[in-house]
Amino acid sequence: MKPASSLGERRRPSAADMAGEDRTVRRYRDPHFDAIAVKVLPGEHYVTQSSDEMIVTILGSCVAACIRDPIARVGGMNHFMLPENQTGTWGEDSSSLRYGNFAMERLINDILKHGGRRSRLEIKVFGGANVLSTGAKVGRQNCVFIEAYLKAEGLPIAARDLAGEHPRRIHYFPRTGKVFMLELRRQKEIEGMTVEQSYREDLKKAPVAGSIELFE
Repeated sequence: MKPASSLGERRRPSAADMAGEDRTVRRYRDPHFDAIAVKVLPGEHYVTQSSDEMIVTILGSCVAACIRDPIARVGGMNHFMLPENQTGTWGEDSSSLRYGNFAMERLINDILKHGGRRSRLEIKVFGGANVLSTGAKVGRQNCVFIEAYLKAEGLPIAARDLAGEHPRRIHYFPRTGKVFMLELRRQKEIEGMTVEQSYREDLKKAPVAGSIELFE
C-alpha cells in the first residue's frame, strides 16, 4: 500500500462526526491503521469531523472524490458509478448518487453545511479503471467527467490516480488529508468487483425523479 501524492496538511479535527447519508453506517476497527474505518459503497457518501475515522472504499470503473476543508476540519468521500444525469431531474433517495454531478454536489454541500468553505477545499480523486468489459467505457467516461467537472467549477485537484487496469482500495483520512491506495489483483480483484456488479444491476431497476439544490 502506498500513500497518494500531494498529501494535505496535518490538522487535528474536532470530535463530532456525521454520516453523509441517512443509512446504516458500516464501521469497524482497523488494527493496521489504528483507526475507526467507515466503509462507503457505490452510490453513497460520508462526511465526518472525527479525529479517529478513516473512510474506505473499493473502486473499479467507479470514481471516488476525497474532499476536505483543513481549516474547518471537516471532510468526506463519495463513490459514484456513472458520470452525470442529462435530464435535470433527481430523486431524494440514494439512487441519485449513482451520478457524478449529483454525488459531487451532495458531498460538497454537506461539507459546506458543516463549516467548510469552497475556496479552501482540498480534492483528491481516484478510480475509473478498465476492469470489466461492460465497465471499460464507463470508467473512461468517469475519468473525463471528474476532471472536467472540477475544472469547470474552478476547484483544483490536489492529487489523482485515475484509469488503469486494476481496482483500487482507498483509505482516506479527512483529519490529515492523507490517502493510502492499494491496487487489487487476482482474487481480491474479483471480490472488489462484486459490489459494483451488483450495483450496476440495481441501476436498471431504480428510476430517478425530483429536484436538488446546487451548492453555491
